[in-house]
Order: sequence, then C-alpha cells, then structure tokens
Amino acid sequence: MKQFFFIGAVIVSLYFFWRESEIPRPAGVLAPDEPYQRELYTSSFRQKNGYQIATLATFDIRARVIRSSRYWFGRESDLSPVDLVLGWGAMSDSKVLQQISFSQGGRAYSWSTKTLPVARQVIETHSANMHMIPADAEIESRLKFIRPGNMVHLKGVLVEVASKEGWRWKSSLTRSDTGGGACELILVESLYVW
Repeated sequence: MKQFFFIGAVIVSLYFFWRESEIPRPAGVLAPDEPYQRELYTSSFRQKNGYQIATLATFDIRARVIRSSRYWFGRESDLSPVDLVLGWGAMSDSKVLQQISFSQGGRAYSWSTKTLPVARQVIETHSANMHMIPADAEIESRLKFIRPGNMVHLKGVLVEVASKEGWRWKSSLTRSDTGGGACELILVESLYVW
C-alpha cells in the first residue's frame, strides 16, 4: 500500500512541476497586437451550472501566458476553473519578462521588479489576470493544461454572471484599470494553444 501511495505522490509532484515549468521563448515581442473588443449593445443570456451569464462585449486576444492558476473551491470555480495572466506587446517579450517577478492567487496577480524594464503603465496595460469560463468540456480540458510560456489565441465574450441569490461577477471592459474588479471574465468559445 505504501508503494502505491509513494507512486501516486511522485506522479502528482511531477504533474505540478511540469505545470509550473515555463516553456522557453526567444527574446522579442511575440504577441504584438492589442486585444480586440467590441461592445454588444444587446446582451444575450446563457445558463451554466445554475448561473445566468450575460454577454457584454466580444473579445479576441493573442497573448503569451505569463502565469496559470487552477481553482477547485469557491463559487467562482463552478464557472471558471482556470485564471491566466496574459501578456501582449512588450509584455510578451522574454527579455522584459525575465526582469519581473509574478505571483498569482486569490483570483488576482501581482508583479514586482527591482528596476522597471519598461514603463509601469506598459506593464499595467499590457498584462492582465483573466478568468476563463470554458464554453464546453473540450475547451475546459485544454485550459487546464496551459503552462507559462504557452502562446494562446482566445475568442469569446466578456460577461457578467449572476446567481439566483443575487451574487454577481462582472468583467472589466478596459485594459487600463488595476486592482479589484480589473480582471476580464471571459466565456471562451474558441481556444488555440501553441
């Protein structure tokens, strides 16, 4: 029995080591384009796991994954089991990223650096923690295997979620905000990872 426990512990440890290990990328901007967003003037509504999801804007982003975090507990994990910290423009450049430390947890991310490799505003407007709501089981499975260093092309909609009891979770609609409420909440309808 101890052997099975040991083997299981080794497999779990290897999985988490693999998930945290970063895919190396060359220096240079790998995702040059700004995310594309178009406001929806008429919301459509969907249901998922007992929650009502209202669409706010279409969203299309090509970005580099800086961090990835899985969530199993809490109301939000019913909808969004994965958060990705994404970077585009200068924040997709290995030369810039290697000079910044990133951490992620509690549905947020933070960064620190001894010397700014680019202007603070560039870091704040070209990286974001984004909550992923998979549109189907296949997208959910792919989201769960994304690692730092992956490149992604995500398409979907920014949304606001509501429960029957009145709890709400709303996406940011701008890349220039910071702090609480600044994360994007994306219903991911298309996902390409490389």
